[in-house]
Order: sequence, then structure tokens, then C-alpha cells
Amino acid sequence: MSRRTVLTPLTALAALTLGAGVAVLPTQAQAATVVVSNATDLANAVKNATAGTVIQVRGGTYSPAATLQSTANGTSSAPITLTAYGSETVKIDGSAMPAGSWIFKLTADYWNVSNLTFQNARDSAVVCQSCTGTNWNNVKTINGGDSGFTLTGDGTVDNTVRNLDSYGHYDAANHGENADGIAVKFGSGSGNLITGARLYNNSDDGIDLWSFSSPVTVEHTWAFGNGVNRWGDSAFAGDGNGYKLGGDGEAVAHVVNNSAAWGNAGNGFTENSNTGAIVINRTTAYANSKWGYYFATGSAKLGRNLAVGNGGGAVNKGSRVTSAGNNWDSGVSTPPFRSTDASSTYNSRSSSGTLPATTFLTTGSTTIGATMN
Repeated sequence: MSRRTVLTPLTALAALTLGAGVAVLPTQAQAATVVVSNATDLANAVKNATAGTVIQVRGGTYSPAATLQSTANGTSSAPITLTAYGSETVKIDGSAMPAGSWIFKLTADYWNVSNLTFQNARDSAVVCQSCTGTNWNNVKTINGGDSGFTLTGDGTVDNTVRNLDSYGHYDAANHGENADGIAVKFGSGSGNLITGARLYNNSDDGIDLWSFSSPVTVEHTWAFGNGVNRWGDSAFAGDGNGYKLGGDGEAVAHVVNNSAAWGNAGNGFTENSNTGAIVINRTTAYANSKWGYYFATGSAKLGRNLAVGNGGGAVNKGSRVTSAGNNWDSGVSTPPFRSTDASSTYNSRSSSGTLPATTFLTTGSTTIGATMN
């Protein structure tokens, strides 16, 4: 069978007991585990999930005809889980969907989504709209027609995106102007965390926090090769910032810790007109085409950052910026990199999903620059 519902122990105990002469109906004490192996059953399982449901997807490539979507809420104690079956490889492909379609849309709370690849979206791959308490772990979004992964809407609260790979996105209709690796845009809500992400070779930015009015924390993340015209677009318009940390008039104290940007066509890290007290701590900007750090108008706090070989220079900072312990500050030396060969950064992640081990851009310093892990 393509779809199997597995009764949990409590449900089985409540089944018909002929020996005792008592008929006890199945209960909802524990929700079912649903195993799916085709696109239709996957869509139904996602749509009809209830708190505590576990959806396990058998290995293979799935090509649904329409967006997978759900408004079903889990709870903090009984989240809905969507994951690959065991260690099997699951790819959900958007090629067969109509133009403008997202592959997966949640307008829901308390979901755990893991170990899935969303590829070839006609528009964005994954969109979580006004979600609370979702956890995304070891997810890949690849080669879509707009941003790979998006958090958006008011009420976007306490979501964690862990160990995301998002690359190859390009919006042809806008000549690459909008397709980011991850976008947290047009919304608000506290407690959102991006950690361990690899965001690369997207037409616009690695990460874009345009018009999100609440602080977002980013850590242990790499953004590289964004904004490079790989699509032969004669009117290419991608910005190519590694970390675009604002826009649309919002003043927000976003935080970026222990992260790196390299080889981007724009700036490594930029306020993008955000005048809030952005915190950038122990990061590295290397060989970006414009500035390593562009914070010309706001009141950012830049500490213990390392900028080397950026086309526009190390930093463009305004008078309200606090700068201390960075390699452009007086008395701070620039430690040498152990390696400037980035090839190992494309390697497979560890078995736990963390970023691959590398000596690229590492220095051994305990005080300055990203540790690259």
C-alpha cells in the first residue's frame, strides 16, 4: 500500500477486545504515524495532519501537481512532524506545478520538518507564513524560481531554521532581483533563529531581511557566490549581498554571530538602510566585490570582525557605528588565513547535519573572525 497508518500502543490497546467481551473504540490519545510513498498521499497527509501526527516520506522523487499546503496546527507538546523515512533520500520537485507555484506552504504552528529536499520550484520553494514554533532541520532548497526558503507575515514567532542548504535560485521574470537563499521579509515576530545555513550561488542575496520589523538572529552561517550572473541574463539585476540586514524604513537590531561571507557580487554584510542597532560579532568578509561591511547610515555595533580582500574596502561605516576589535580598528592586527581554497565548503555536511569541516578562512584566532563551523 502507498499510505500506511500505524496505530500507536495506546490506540492498539483501545481496540476491540473480544476475549473480555468488551468493545472499546480506538482513541486519539496518540496521533497516527503516516507513511507515504506517492505525491497524492503526501499532499493529503500534509493537509489533514493533526497535532502529534508524524508523516514519514519514503525515499524517491515526488512531483506534486499543486502546492503542498496546510493550516493544521500542532502544539508545543505535540508538534506535527514531516520527515524522510529513516535515512532515505526524499526530493520534492516542483517542475510539474503551474507557473508561480510554491512547493510547500505552511500557515500553521508547531511543525518539525527535516531531511527533505525541495527542488525546481516554479516560484519559492518553501514559505512559512505567520508561523509560530516551527523547526526546520537539514532541509535543502535548490534551483527555484524565487527565494529558496521564506519566513513572512506578522506573527512569525520562535521559528528555527537549522542546517539549511539553499542555492541556485533565480527569478527570471525579474532578472534575478528577488531570489535569495533565505528571506525573512514583510512581517514581524520575535525569537526567529537561522543557524548553520549554507546560502550560495543565488541570483540576489544570501539572506534578505527586507521589511521585517523584529530582530532576527543569524549564527554559524555561510553566504557566498550570490549575485553572480550564472544565467546569461543580459539585464541581470541581482544585488549579490551576503547578508542584507534591512530595508523599507525599518530600524531593527538584527544580530549576526560567527558567520562568513565571501565571493558575493555585492557587499559581504550590509545594513541596507536599516538604521537600527544591528550587532555583527566575530564574522569574516572575504573577497566580496563591494564592501566587506557597509553600515554607513545606522547605529550598528561591529565587534571582532575580519575583512580581507574586498573590492570596495574593509568597511564603510557612519559616525553612529560602534566599532571595536575589528581588523580595521587601530591596534588590531590581521591574522593570516590557513587556507583560501573554498572547495571544501561544498562538501557534504556531517552526519548530524552541521557544516562541513574546513580550514578555509580559519585563522586559529580566539578573538577575531568567524571560526567557520
